[in-house]
Amino acid sequence: MSESTCLGCQLANKEVESNIIYENDWITCILDIAPLNEGHMLILPKKHFRDVDDLDEATATEVMRTSSFLAKLLKLHFQPHGITILQNNGTFNDLTHYHMHVFPRYESDGFGWLEPVDSTNAKGRLKETAAVLVALFDEQLLR
Repeated sequence: MSESTCLGCQLANKEVESNIIYENDWITCILDIAPLNEGHMLILPKKHFRDVDDLDEATATEVMRTSSFLAKLLKLHFQPHGITILQNNGTFNDLTHYHMHVFPRYESDGFGWLEPVDSTNAKGRLKETAAVLVALFDEQLLR
């Protein structure tokens, strides 16, 4: 997908109308058009990235710095019971442009985490999984 046809790029670069809350040289923060709760925002890089592992260091740093600032802003205005910050990759990235959700949460809002049935016995394989991932991490770190 080219940047000119990417809706995320268009939103981040003000080529499509949105409700901008904050922007700087790297990112634009807008209100989500389908909010889970009032104040639900998206952080969108101005440069096209699809997934978190595609981000350059400057953009990744700015996304995290801004997510903290937005959480404080939401707490100040909405006084929620908590804040949820999440990001979806791959098939689950419906925008096909990296974006991070930041939204206020309330005990009775109905949003929840539905855990799938552990059909692969992932819980029973924690030590083995950790060993494989640590070895892979070390290998990638040395590249």
